[in-house]
Amino acid sequence: MSGEHTAASEIVDPDGDNTEFVFFSGKGGVGKSTVSCATATWLADNDYETLLVTTDPAPNLSDIFAQEIGHEVTEIDDIDNLSAIEIDPDTAAEEYRQETIEPMRQLLDDEQIETVEEQLNSPCVEEIAAFDNFVDFMDSPEYDVVVFDTAPTGHTIRLMELPSDWNAELEKGGSTCIGPAASMEDKKAQYERAIDTLQDEQRTTFAFVGKPEDSSLEEIERSASDLGELGIESQFLVINGYLPESVCEDPFFEGKREDEQAVIERAQTEFDADAMATYPLQPGEIAGLELLSDVGGVIYDGNEPTVDVGAATAVESGHAVDIDTLADPESVADQLQPEDGTRYLFFTGKGGVGKSTVAATSATKLAEAGYETLVVTTDPAAHLEDIFGETVGHEPTSVSQPNLDAARIDQEKALEEYRTQVLDHVHEMYEDKEDTELDVEAAIANVEEELESPCAEEMAALEKFVSYFQKDGYDIVVFDTAPTGHTLRLLELPSDWKGFMDLGSLTKGAAPAKGDQYDEVIETMQDPDRSSFAFVMYPEFTPMMEAYRAAEDLKDQVGIETAFVVANYLLPQEYGDNAFFANRRTQQEKYLGEIKEKFETPMMLAPLRRDEPVGLDELRTFGEEITGLSELAKKQEVTMS
Repeated sequence: MSGEHTAASEIVDPDGDNTEFVFFSGKGGVGKSTVSCATATWLADNDYETLLVTTDPAPNLSDIFAQEIGHEVTEIDDIDNLSAIEIDPDTAAEEYRQETIEPMRQLLDDEQIETVEEQLNSPCVEEIAAFDNFVDFMDSPEYDVVVFDTAPTGHTIRLMELPSDWNAELEKGGSTCIGPAASMEDKKAQYERAIDTLQDEQRTTFAFVGKPEDSSLEEIERSASDLGELGIESQFLVINGYLPESVCEDPFFEGKREDEQAVIERAQTEFDADAMATYPLQPGEIAGLELLSDVGGVIYDGNEPTVDVGAATAVESGHAVDIDTLADPESVADQLQPEDGTRYLFFTGKGGVGKSTVAATSATKLAEAGYETLVVTTDPAAHLEDIFGETVGHEPTSVSQPNLDAARIDQEKALEEYRTQVLDHVHEMYEDKEDTELDVEAAIANVEEELESPCAEEMAALEKFVSYFQKDGYDIVVFDTAPTGHTLRLLELPSDWKGFMDLGSLTKGAAPAKGDQYDEVIETMQDPDRSSFAFVMYPEFTPMMEAYRAAEDLKDQVGIETAFVVANYLLPQEYGDNAFFANRRTQQEKYLGEIKEKFETPMMLAPLRRDEPVGLDELRTFGEEITGLSELAKKQEVTMS
């Protein structure tokens, strides 16, 4: 290698005889794929044989490189030393299931095979299937470096460490949330080796990509801490998409840029400034080798970024839309209000898309309309406190607005409540047992071990979530961060699994029987007259596709339809009067058209603001603009008069 390089180049520069690995992690829409592709291209250009792997359910490597890639390793055109693969998560999960079941077909009868197949419908299997592909590529000596777009989370890695005593579980013929223990035994050595590699800083670089926003930085800090507890240290941070100074020509965008620069300065003090890079927002999406080279040059060679303000954004015919025609405030307002009994509203979406603000705004406006309203957050960042400017506790408490209560599900408290509930029940189950063949202490120890599973954390949050369906006195309950299809499927797992190391026993065996209660909650969520699910996103490719995939998962796996979508952070027309923002608006219009086509539901449109609304007065004003409740009330008054 030659020339001047940044500290980042030393971090990703392979310097040993073994294959090295670079993992990029971050929420959807932060530019993780762009940075991954730029890194892989930079490495290939520096004569390293490089493989780029994505397990992103909304892959866009093909768009970035302008060629078909898909589920097979494919050489990238016009770049020596670079190949890529887009692992399809559904295909990978099915391959994992078949690999697990096939060896058992000669050993088990049809009924037993059916039980195993039910076990393998666990949502955790999809995470393990993706991890299996990581493991496969960790044994790829033909590459100098493998770059992973979308790294395994702490949740996934903790699944790999369960159970801690594989042999004892194997002898019991028990189950795990990722399948029969017997099928795990031959994977044990591979998984342990993979985790050892992830923990080896000489062979593995773990990098985060985020936006210049406080919420994005806070999520990165939490994820880095989670991984650190597992022995995996993050070494590198990329803050992507800051506003270029040259295009901020009015007070609105000058103020936005000041806020972003403050976040970047904060990141430099909280992270190692030498192991951090920044890259500006471009007028269009980053695709093509020239722009990738620019990204790599800025991050790894210390070049000044190129921002071509005049670069046009191509918009496919039929997709661009007139934003004014998309808003349907009356239909959205109908979905927000109760008909008969309590209405449950669920705002969901990836981190950083503004769902907490939209949920709090809707709740405030509904309370102002006279509905007894509770807003609950399951978000670990607990943004509701910042938004309301008031303390929000684990149990519902009133905020300074008539008819409005708020609560925050504290994960640690929820888990402790769940642990106590399960273990008390287990002790009750066995205190009168006289069966000398049953080792009660070992059985209880197994349940205690399973309660360390990340799946137990999800079940604990679900238990608390379910409890809000029994809260009396509310016309509306608003959930900030609704449970995903992945989480809801945990409630539907079969109850007849054998052994204690399974979610079946945790939810419907070891835990007090709540099958009827769970069924009633899911039926309520499936009823469009009682529940409304809304996906919050901003109009770009990755957030749109991730929301669409999650919506399809909810529909296919749980039978829940999306009621409406929220398109957030729309660029205001009255500011940013230059070619840069004109192109960004054109891009947003393109994706708004695609969102409308894919979801076929009413849309709530929320503009980008100079500052996020904080406090009840600002929330009420913002609610006037986005919810449609005030306009509907005026029409109803006119009709009644």
